[in-house]
Amino acid sequence: MTTEQLKSHIDFLWENRTEIEKTDNKEIIARVIKMLDEGEIRVAEPTDSGWIINEWVKKAVVLYFPTREMETINVNPFEFHDKIPLKTGYKEKKVRVVPHAIARHGSYVAPGVIMMPSYVNIGAYVDSGTMVDTWATVGSCAQIGRDVHLSGGVGIGGVLEPLQASPVIIEDGAFIGSRCIVVEGVHIKKEAVLGANVVLTKSTKIIDVTGAEPKEFKGIIPERSVVIPGSYPKNFSAGTYNVPCALIIGQRKPSTDKKTSLNDALRDYEVAV
Repeated sequence: MTTEQLKSHIDFLWENRTEIEKTDNKEIIARVIKMLDEGEIRVAEPTDSGWIINEWVKKAVVLYFPTREMETINVNPFEFHDKIPLKTGYKEKKVRVVPHAIARHGSYVAPGVIMMPSYVNIGAYVDSGTMVDTWATVGSCAQIGRDVHLSGGVGIGGVLEPLQASPVIIEDGAFIGSRCIVVEGVHIKKEAVLGANVVLTKSTKIIDVTGAEPKEFKGIIPERSVVIPGSYPKNFSAGTYNVPCALIIGQRKPSTDKKTSLNDALRDYEVAV
């Protein structure tokens, strides 16, 4: 069955939920999840005209849950009770997995990824050379590029519904500092640096303060930007209070390689990570 045929079948099952109880249809849904697991398809992918969302793949993930029964998963001496099996075969996949790192079946973790004690949910895509550091979480369908560093305690949000909603996208070479939270489909472009404790939601003001006048963004961090937490005054009925925002305070230098550029960014702008 071709990818286009799989898409048509998943679209049909989405509109005809009673049909998913049939064995053949369960197998088709499971096949799509296996393709996700192996990186053959993605929930979202870059194209020449920008990122596209493959809604049919998200439909398959949602449909997968009701086809599964709860089962006990033993990882001696630990025990879990869930519908989705754990990812396996890391040696063959050339992925370094430190106890207690967990990835669910249906997530793709590329060769060369390092998973410290962390969590990667179904539908997520983590590309090669990326470090998922201690207690970092990669939510369902999140897209993490090559050579990304997700520092300790980073929370990357997940999304399944609404189907048209974009997942969080972290592009190649980005550095996400300790305890950052990135949710609601925020898009971090190539080689951006988020200092520690930056919180980004779809409604968070992102203010570029590097020029004579502030420039405001929402939902996107431009390439190579260096970002720190900030705040701005907002008037409420009860008075004026400071509301969190994110401040773009500079850029990584294009003249240097990624490692040197990152060190320069942290030193020049005194960014905590």
